[in-house]
Amino acid sequence: MPTISVKKLNENAILPTYGSEFAAGADLYALPDQGELVFAPNETKFVHTGLAMEIPEGYAGLVYARSGLASKRGLAPANKVGVIDSDYRGEIMVALHNHSGVEQKIAAGERVAQLVVTPFLKVDFALADELSDTVRGVGGFGSTGTK
Repeated sequence: MPTISVKKLNENAILPTYGSEFAAGADLYALPDQGELVFAPNETKFVHTGLAMEIPEGYAGLVYARSGLASKRGLAPANKVGVIDSDYRGEIMVALHNHSGVEQKIAAGERVAQLVVTPFLKVDFALADELSDTVRGVGGFGSTGTK
């Protein structure tokens, strides 16, 4: 298993952990020193993790919602998926948004998001007058049906 260097910017920061043997995402924790965070309905706040990390070149860290937190309490990253580039060395923070209609709270040290480290393909973009034909063609949203 590859290793990623993680720097604690705060001595109380909690290193990411996997919830199960085959979990794709490692849980990110709210910095305990922040105390409890209170989110009004439709409010976004930055949740500090107190961590910085060295994502390897050719990889990105993708910050996703924790499914239970999002589906049961309405708390999910405001930008849907956060992207941590390999050259970023600042603190990992989660812009957490309350999509629910009621106040929500995040306890100090609570798991707030999950981090998936994944390879990506960097490409050159070339201007073209025509594109190859496909069966789908220019069909957009919903064009492949519902079943």
